[in-house]
Amino acid sequence: MEYPLDTLGIVNLISERQVVLQQMANHTWEEYSDIKISNSEWYIMARIYGQKTTISMVTKNVTITRQATHKNIKSLEAKGLVEISNAEHNKRDKCIQLTKLGEQCFKKYEEIKDQIEKKVAQNIGAERLTLLKDILKMNWGI
Repeated sequence: MEYPLDTLGIVNLISERQVVLQQMANHTWEEYSDIKISNSEWYIMARIYGQKTTISMVTKNVTITRQATHKNIKSLEAKGLVEISNAEHNKRDKCIQLTKLGEQCFKKYEEIKDQIEKKVAQNIGAERLTLLKDILKMNWGI
């Protein structure tokens, strides 16, 4: 059942828009590539893009459970999107970084999101988009 947007509160409005934007990005990605990447996997890839970090640091810096993080990392590794290696400073810890393929996929997904942002700007205006982004970046005191 769809509700008129003007009757929804802020939490629902933001959630509704996020779902639509995520679906658009995922649909465009699926048209571009046969590699299936979940929202959680994209989220993890964003946290490790451009750096070599440890799995424990990734786990601490994401808003999904430790078990889900490890499951998603294993999935990313099986798809050839990340590589895992032993940490030099700690034998128990493992390092993680994107592979070349992982970097290519992440960059393409960022391009897709940039295209969506341009569409939004065309529809609501660049000034309003900038204002919206500024508001979303603000500390809301919550």
